[in-house]
Amino acid sequence: MAEKVLVTGGAGYIGSHCVVELIEAGYEPVVVDNFSNAVRGQGDVPESIRRIEKLLDTSIEFHDLDLLDRPGLEKLFKKHSFSAVMHFAGLKAVGESVEQPLRYYRVNLTGSINLLEVMQAHRVHNLVFSSSATVYGDPQHLPIDEQHPVGGCTNPYGKTKYFIEEMIKDHCKAEKDWNAVLLRYFNPIGAHSSGLIGEDPQGIPNNLLPYVAQVAIGRRKCLSVFGNDYDTTDGTGVRDYIHVVDLAKGHIAALKKLKNSCGCKVYNLGTGQGYSVFQMVKAVEKASGREISYKIAPRREGDIASCYADPRLAEKELGWKAEFDLERMCEDLWRWQSMNPTGFSNNTDS
Repeated sequence: MAEKVLVTGGAGYIGSHCVVELIEAGYEPVVVDNFSNAVRGQGDVPESIRRIEKLLDTSIEFHDLDLLDRPGLEKLFKKHSFSAVMHFAGLKAVGESVEQPLRYYRVNLTGSINLLEVMQAHRVHNLVFSSSATVYGDPQHLPIDEQHPVGGCTNPYGKTKYFIEEMIKDHCKAEKDWNAVLLRYFNPIGAHSSGLIGEDPQGIPNNLLPYVAQVAIGRRKCLSVFGNDYDTTDGTGVRDYIHVVDLAKGHIAALKKLKNSCGCKVYNLGTGQGYSVFQMVKAVEKASGREISYKIAPRREGDIASCYADPRLAEKELGWKAEFDLERMCEDLWRWQSMNPTGFSNNTDS
Protein backbone atom coordinates (compact mmCIF):
# COMPACT_ATOMS: atom_id res chain seq x y z
CA MET A 1 0.00 0.00 0.00
CA ALA A 2 1.26 3.47 -0.91
CA GLU A 3 1.79 5.75 2.08
CA LYS A 4 -0.88 8.45 2.34
CA VAL A 5 0.37 12.00 2.78
CA LEU A 6 -2.02 14.84 3.58
CA VAL A 7 -1.12 17.96 1.57
CA THR A 8 -2.70 21.17 2.91
CA GLY A 9 -2.86 23.99 0.35
CA GLY A 10 -2.03 21.35 -2.26
CA ALA A 11 -3.75 23.18 -5.14
CA GLY A 12 -1.47 26.22 -4.85
CA TYR A 13 1.76 26.92 -6.69
CA ILE A 14 4.26 25.03 -4.54
CA GLY A 15 1.75 22.50 -3.20
CA SER A 16 0.70 21.36 -6.68
CA HIS A 17 4.30 20.80 -7.79
CA CYS A 18 4.86 18.77 -4.62
CA VAL A 19 1.78 16.67 -5.41
CA VAL A 20 3.41 15.75 -8.75
CA GLU A 21 6.66 14.73 -7.04
CA LEU A 22 4.81 12.76 -4.34
CA ILE A 23 2.92 10.71 -6.93
CA GLU A 24 6.10 10.13 -8.96
CA ALA A 25 7.89 8.99 -5.78
CA GLY A 26 5.16 6.42 -5.08
CA TYR A 27 3.17 8.22 -2.36
CA GLU A 28 -0.59 8.75 -2.35
CA PRO A 29 -1.35 12.43 -1.71
CA VAL A 30 -4.71 13.53 -0.29
CA VAL A 31 -5.15 17.21 -1.08
CA VAL A 32 -7.08 19.83 0.88
CA ASP A 33 -7.43 23.45 -0.26
CA ASN A 34 -9.94 26.25 0.31
CA PHE A 35 -9.45 27.90 -3.12
CA SER A 36 -8.04 31.11 -1.62
CA ASN A 37 -5.25 30.90 -4.19
CA ALA A 38 -6.50 28.27 -6.61
CA VAL A 39 -8.81 28.27 -9.63
CA ARG A 40 -11.86 25.98 -9.72
CA GLY A 41 -11.94 23.59 -12.63
CA GLN A 42 -14.63 21.07 -13.63
CA GLY A 43 -16.48 19.29 -10.86
CA ASP A 44 -15.32 21.78 -8.23
CA VAL A 45 -11.81 20.33 -8.34
CA PRO A 46 -8.94 22.84 -8.57
CA GLU A 47 -7.75 23.22 -12.16
CA SER A 48 -4.15 22.53 -11.03
CA ILE A 49 -5.17 19.14 -9.57
CA ARG A 50 -7.27 18.28 -12.64
CA ARG A 51 -4.25 18.91 -14.85
CA ILE A 52 -1.94 16.79 -12.68
CA GLU A 53 -4.46 13.93 -12.98
CA LYS A 54 -4.28 14.30 -16.76
CA LEU A 55 -0.49 14.65 -16.81
CA LEU A 56 0.16 11.56 -14.67
CA ASP A 57 -2.94 9.59 -15.73
CA THR A 58 -4.10 9.14 -12.15
CA SER A 59 -6.85 10.28 -9.81
CA ILE A 60 -6.22 12.41 -6.75
CA GLU A 61 -8.47 12.63 -3.70
CA PHE A 62 -9.38 16.27 -3.11
CA HIS A 63 -11.37 18.01 -0.33
CA ASP A 64 -12.54 21.63 -0.38
CA LEU A 65 -11.56 22.30 3.22
CA ASP A 66 -10.35 25.25 5.28
CA LEU A 67 -8.05 24.49 8.22
CA LEU A 68 -10.21 26.79 10.35
CA ASP A 69 -12.95 24.14 9.92
CA ARG A 70 -11.95 21.93 12.83
CA PRO A 71 -14.82 19.39 12.50
CA GLY A 72 -14.06 18.99 8.78
CA LEU A 73 -10.43 18.30 9.62
CA GLU A 74 -11.41 15.75 12.30
CA LYS A 75 -13.62 13.94 9.79
CA LEU A 76 -10.76 13.70 7.29
CA PHE A 77 -8.33 12.27 9.85
CA LYS A 78 -10.97 9.71 10.93
CA LYS A 79 -11.35 8.58 7.33
CA HIS A 80 -7.63 8.16 6.52
CA SER A 81 -4.52 6.96 8.21
CA PHE A 82 -1.84 9.40 7.09
CA SER A 83 1.86 8.61 7.42
CA ALA A 84 2.76 12.31 7.26
CA VAL A 85 1.42 15.81 6.58
CA MET A 86 2.88 18.44 4.25
CA HIS A 87 1.60 21.82 5.41
CA PHE A 88 1.52 24.56 2.74
CA ALA A 89 -1.86 26.18 3.48
CA GLY A 90 -1.73 29.83 4.52
CA LEU A 91 -1.98 33.42 3.34
CA LYS A 92 1.29 34.60 1.86
CA ALA A 93 1.31 38.18 0.53
CA VAL A 94 3.75 40.40 2.41
CA GLY A 95 2.04 43.72 1.56
CA GLU A 96 -1.42 42.40 2.36
CA SER A 97 -0.18 41.08 5.72
CA VAL A 98 0.92 44.60 6.68
CA GLU A 99 -2.60 45.89 5.86
CA GLN A 100 -4.52 42.96 7.39
CA PRO A 101 -2.39 41.56 10.22
CA LEU A 102 -5.24 40.04 12.23
CA ARG A 103 -6.50 38.10 9.22
CA TYR A 104 -2.99 36.70 8.68
CA TYR A 105 -2.61 35.71 12.33
CA ARG A 106 -6.05 34.09 12.43
CA VAL A 107 -5.70 32.09 9.22
CA ASN A 108 -2.03 31.08 9.48
CA LEU A 109 -1.72 30.53 13.24
CA THR A 110 -5.18 29.18 14.10
CA GLY A 111 -5.17 26.96 11.02
CA SER A 112 -1.80 25.51 12.02
CA ILE A 113 -2.84 24.98 15.65
CA ASN A 114 -5.98 23.14 14.49
CA LEU A 115 -3.86 20.96 12.22
CA LEU A 116 -1.29 20.12 14.92
CA GLU A 117 -3.97 19.32 17.50
CA VAL A 118 -5.91 17.08 15.13
CA MET A 119 -2.67 15.35 14.08
CA GLN A 120 -1.86 14.79 17.76
CA ALA A 121 -5.34 13.38 18.48
CA HIS A 122 -5.04 10.95 15.57
CA ARG A 123 -1.43 9.96 16.28
CA VAL A 124 -0.01 11.40 13.06
CA HIS A 125 3.43 12.59 14.19
CA ASN A 126 5.31 13.41 10.98
CA LEU A 127 5.23 16.89 9.49
CA VAL A 128 6.94 18.83 6.71
CA PHE A 129 6.28 22.56 7.11
CA SER A 130 6.48 25.13 4.37
CA SER A 131 8.38 27.99 6.01
CA SER A 132 10.22 30.91 4.48
CA ALA A 133 13.50 32.79 4.44
CA THR A 134 11.48 35.79 5.68
CA VAL A 135 11.98 34.39 9.22
CA TYR A 136 15.59 35.65 9.00
CA GLY A 137 14.53 39.29 8.61
CA ASP A 138 17.24 41.67 7.42
CA PRO A 139 20.34 39.45 6.89
CA GLN A 140 23.14 39.96 9.43
CA HIS A 141 25.49 37.91 7.26
CA LEU A 142 25.46 36.36 3.78
CA PRO A 143 25.00 33.69 2.68
CA ILE A 144 22.30 32.87 5.24
CA ASP A 145 22.76 29.53 6.99
CA GLU A 146 20.34 27.86 9.39
CA GLN A 147 22.25 29.27 12.38
CA HIS A 148 21.41 32.83 11.33
CA PRO A 149 19.22 34.52 14.01
CA VAL A 150 15.48 34.35 13.33
CA GLY A 151 12.47 36.33 14.49
CA GLY A 152 13.49 39.82 13.37
CA CYS A 153 10.75 39.61 10.74
CA THR A 154 9.90 42.77 8.81
CA ASN A 155 6.18 41.97 8.27
CA PRO A 156 3.26 40.00 9.80
CA TYR A 157 3.45 37.28 7.11
CA GLY A 158 7.05 36.53 8.11
CA LYS A 159 6.09 36.60 11.78
CA THR A 160 3.36 33.99 11.23
CA LYS A 161 5.96 31.66 9.67
CA TYR A 162 8.30 32.29 12.60
CA PHE A 163 5.57 31.69 15.21
CA ILE A 164 4.44 28.46 13.52
CA GLU A 165 8.06 27.24 13.46
CA GLU A 166 8.31 27.97 17.19
CA MET A 167 5.05 26.14 17.92
CA ILE A 168 6.26 23.08 16.01
CA LYS A 169 9.66 23.13 17.76
CA ASP A 170 8.05 23.40 21.20
CA HIS A 171 5.59 20.63 20.39
CA CYS A 172 8.38 18.31 19.17
CA LYS A 173 10.27 19.03 22.40
CA ALA A 174 7.23 18.09 24.49
CA GLU A 175 6.24 15.06 22.40
CA LYS A 176 9.32 12.92 21.81
CA ASP A 177 7.63 10.76 19.15
CA TRP A 178 7.10 13.75 16.84
CA ASN A 179 9.30 14.46 13.82
CA ALA A 180 9.17 17.66 11.82
CA VAL A 181 11.21 19.21 9.03
CA LEU A 182 10.89 22.98 8.65
CA LEU A 183 11.86 24.07 5.15
CA ARG A 184 12.82 27.71 4.73
CA TYR A 185 12.31 28.57 1.07
CA PHE A 186 14.10 31.32 -0.73
CA ASN A 187 12.35 32.51 -3.96
CA PRO A 188 10.59 29.74 -5.91
CA ILE A 189 10.11 30.43 -9.62
CA GLY A 190 9.58 28.48 -12.84
CA ALA A 191 6.99 25.83 -13.60
CA HIS A 192 6.60 22.15 -14.43
CA SER A 193 8.28 21.36 -17.76
CA SER A 194 4.94 20.19 -19.24
CA GLY A 195 3.67 23.79 -19.06
CA LEU A 196 0.45 22.43 -17.51
CA ILE A 197 0.96 23.77 -13.99
CA GLY A 198 2.71 26.91 -12.80
CA GLU A 199 2.29 30.03 -10.72
CA ASP A 200 -1.06 31.73 -11.25
CA PRO A 201 -1.33 34.65 -8.83
CA GLN A 202 -4.90 35.84 -8.26
CA GLY A 203 -4.94 39.59 -8.90
CA ILE A 204 -1.76 41.65 -9.22
CA PRO A 205 1.31 39.43 -8.69
CA ASN A 206 3.25 40.11 -5.49
CA ASN A 207 6.38 38.37 -6.75
CA LEU A 208 8.81 39.62 -9.36
CA LEU A 209 8.86 36.75 -11.86
CA PRO A 210 5.13 36.26 -12.48
CA TYR A 211 4.88 40.03 -12.93
CA VAL A 212 7.76 40.09 -15.45
CA ALA A 213 6.17 37.16 -17.34
CA GLN A 214 2.81 38.96 -17.46
CA VAL A 215 4.53 42.04 -18.90
CA ALA A 216 6.22 39.83 -21.50
CA ILE A 217 2.91 38.20 -22.50
CA GLY A 218 1.17 41.59 -22.68
CA ARG A 219 -1.14 41.27 -19.67
CA ARG A 220 0.61 44.14 -17.87
CA LYS A 221 2.10 47.27 -19.38
CA CYS A 222 5.24 47.81 -17.39
CA LEU A 223 7.26 46.45 -14.47
CA SER A 224 7.90 48.70 -11.48
CA VAL A 225 11.41 48.16 -10.14
CA PHE A 226 11.24 49.13 -6.47
CA GLY A 227 14.51 50.92 -5.78
CA ASN A 228 17.71 51.05 -7.85
CA ASP A 229 19.94 52.54 -5.15
CA TYR A 230 20.63 49.44 -3.05
CA ASP A 231 24.20 48.43 -2.25
CA THR A 232 24.27 45.69 -4.93
CA THR A 233 26.01 45.20 -8.30
CA ASP A 234 23.43 47.24 -10.24
CA GLY A 235 21.49 48.93 -7.42
CA THR A 236 18.46 46.56 -7.58
CA GLY A 237 17.54 43.96 -4.96
CA VAL A 238 19.33 40.59 -5.06
CA ARG A 239 17.51 37.34 -4.26
CA ASP A 240 18.10 33.60 -4.36
CA TYR A 241 15.73 32.13 -6.98
CA ILE A 242 15.07 28.39 -6.96
CA HIS A 243 13.19 26.26 -9.49
CA VAL A 244 9.86 25.14 -8.00
CA VAL A 245 10.52 21.54 -9.12
CA ASP A 246 13.85 21.53 -7.25
CA LEU A 247 11.96 22.88 -4.25
CA ALA A 248 9.33 20.12 -4.55
CA LYS A 249 12.06 17.47 -4.68
CA GLY A 250 13.40 18.94 -1.43
CA HIS A 251 10.07 18.03 0.20
CA ILE A 252 10.40 14.40 -0.87
CA ALA A 253 13.90 14.36 0.65
CA ALA A 254 12.40 15.84 3.85
CA LEU A 255 9.73 13.10 4.00
CA LYS A 256 12.48 10.47 3.86
CA LYS A 257 14.35 12.27 6.65
CA LEU A 258 11.28 11.94 8.92
CA LYS A 259 11.68 8.16 8.70
CA ASN A 260 14.91 8.37 10.75
CA SER A 261 13.08 9.75 13.81
CA CYS A 262 14.91 13.01 13.26
CA GLY A 263 13.10 15.16 15.85
CA CYS A 264 12.75 18.74 14.65
CA LYS A 265 15.10 19.82 11.83
CA VAL A 266 15.43 23.05 9.87
CA TYR A 267 16.79 23.39 6.32
CA ASN A 268 17.21 26.19 3.81
CA LEU A 269 16.07 25.41 0.29
CA GLY A 270 17.86 27.71 -2.11
CA THR A 271 20.64 27.65 -4.70
CA GLY A 272 23.21 29.75 -2.86
CA GLN A 273 23.34 32.18 -5.78
CA GLY A 274 21.84 35.67 -5.79
CA TYR A 275 20.49 37.47 -8.88
CA SER A 276 19.43 41.12 -9.12
CA VAL A 277 16.09 42.34 -10.47
CA PHE A 278 17.77 43.57 -13.66
CA GLN A 279 19.52 40.21 -14.17
CA MET A 280 16.14 38.45 -13.83
CA VAL A 281 14.51 40.83 -16.32
CA LYS A 282 17.30 40.11 -18.83
CA ALA A 283 16.94 36.35 -18.29
CA VAL A 284 13.20 36.46 -19.00
CA GLU A 285 13.81 38.69 -22.05
CA LYS A 286 16.17 36.00 -23.35
CA ALA A 287 13.74 33.13 -22.64
CA SER A 288 10.75 34.94 -24.17
CA GLY A 289 12.46 36.81 -26.98
CA ARG A 290 10.52 39.90 -25.89
CA GLU A 291 11.57 43.22 -24.47
CA ILE A 292 10.26 43.98 -20.98
CA SER A 293 9.55 47.62 -20.25
CA TYR A 294 10.14 48.81 -16.71
CA LYS A 295 10.22 51.97 -14.65
CA ILE A 296 12.06 52.73 -11.43
CA ALA A 297 9.77 53.21 -8.42
CA PRO A 298 10.55 54.09 -4.79
CA ARG A 299 11.78 51.33 -2.47
CA ARG A 300 9.09 49.30 -0.73
CA GLU A 301 8.87 49.28 3.04
CA GLY A 302 10.40 46.13 4.52
CA ASP A 303 12.46 45.26 1.42
CA ILE A 304 16.11 44.35 1.93
CA ALA A 305 19.10 44.71 -0.43
CA SER A 306 20.38 41.12 -0.68
CA CYS A 307 19.25 37.73 0.50
CA TYR A 308 20.63 34.36 -0.56
CA ALA A 309 21.01 30.96 1.05
CA ASP A 310 23.77 28.73 2.25
CA PRO A 311 22.08 25.46 1.20
CA ARG A 312 24.90 23.09 2.22
CA LEU A 313 23.14 21.57 5.24
CA ALA A 314 20.27 20.26 3.08
CA GLU A 315 22.82 18.71 0.73
CA LYS A 316 24.70 17.10 3.62
CA GLU A 317 21.72 15.82 5.63
CA LEU A 318 18.95 15.40 3.04
CA GLY A 319 21.11 14.51 0.03
CA TRP A 320 19.28 17.29 -1.82
CA LYS A 321 20.68 19.96 -4.08
CA ALA A 322 19.08 22.40 -6.54
CA GLU A 323 19.77 21.17 -10.09
CA PHE A 324 18.19 23.72 -12.45
CA ASP A 325 19.99 26.89 -13.50
CA LEU A 326 18.55 30.35 -14.13
CA GLU A 327 18.12 29.76 -17.87
CA ARG A 328 16.05 26.63 -17.25
CA MET A 329 13.93 28.39 -14.60
CA CYS A 330 13.06 31.17 -17.06
CA GLU A 331 12.45 28.76 -19.98
CA ASP A 332 9.97 26.77 -17.90
CA LEU A 333 8.34 29.95 -16.59
CA TRP A 334 7.91 31.24 -20.15
CA ARG A 335 6.53 27.92 -21.44
CA TRP A 336 3.87 27.99 -18.69
CA GLN A 337 3.07 31.67 -19.31
CA SER A 338 2.85 31.37 -23.10
CA MET A 339 0.70 28.20 -22.93
CA ASN A 340 -1.53 29.81 -20.29
CA PRO A 341 -1.62 33.56 -21.04
CA THR A 342 -4.29 34.14 -18.38
CA GLY A 343 -3.22 31.38 -16.01
CA PHE A 344 -5.44 28.42 -15.17
CA SER A 345 -8.68 30.22 -15.90
CA ASN A 346 -8.09 30.22 -19.68
CA ASN A 347 -8.83 26.49 -19.99
CA THR A 348 -11.51 25.96 -17.38
CA ASP A 349 -14.73 24.96 -19.00
CA SER A 350 -16.93 25.10 -15.92
